[in-house]
Amino acid sequence: MKQRTILLTGATGKLGQVLVRHFLSLGDRVIATARTDDALNSLFDEHANTDDQLIGIQVDLSAPNSGMQICSQLASQNLRPNCLINNARSISFLGVQENGLVSRENFANEYLLDVIVPYELTMALANQDGARLRHVVNIGSQYGTVAANPNLYTDPIKQSPIHYGVAKAALVHLTKELAVRLACKSIRVNCVSFGGIEGRVDENFKQRYARLCPLGRMLREDEVAGPVDMLLSDTTSGVTGHVLAVDGGWSLW
Repeated sequence: MKQRTILLTGATGKLGQVLVRHFLSLGDRVIATARTDDALNSLFDEHANTDDQLIGIQVDLSAPNSGMQICSQLASQNLRPNCLINNARSISFLGVQENGLVSRENFANEYLLDVIVPYELTMALANQDGARLRHVVNIGSQYGTVAANPNLYTDPIKQSPIHYGVAKAALVHLTKELAVRLACKSIRVNCVSFGGIEGRVDENFKQRYARLCPLGRMLREDEVAGPVDMLLSDTTSGVTGHVLAVDGGWSLW
């Protein structure tokens, strides 16, 4: 398979690290973004034997013109990604106040990172001089399709912040809009909507989740990369504007 050059935002987070390992193992080149040099250095330490396959860009995606800043750094290194994975997020924006309401600041920041940044970065890469972008995958959630089920949580208002699902729903529509608007450039734009993934919850949560999900379990980390890889492949060249549910059937009922 021909080597791909993949720009991955949020590369040092839970999903990002899984995706980095997967694509490096296939021989692809991964351009990883993170907010801090420390996070990138930890990533490089983990993949010390990848030669020039792993490239890091330190950037605060919430800063104005972050998309153009990334493109400038790419141009300085003569890098032209043909794949983009919009995966960045910040748990710090998901806080809820004691009264159960979401602050305007957190709501706006979550929307900024989940919707505006993917839009700006996708368009910046699509319009870059000598652009080679062909495949975009946005990382979404089951809560971009269905509302949170309060039976899953012990404190639903605080544990399932409303602005998370609202932003992910907007990301779904952004995917469809960009698929139409970038088709003339032969750029495909799709979204993977993941269900809950093991690793950050206790056993009681896992049991509640299992009772509410057709597959009877949360997703494993080894089930994350395959769907993304498929949508970045030329074997799915006829697929664009699609929202692929990888949620164990959660959104079926």
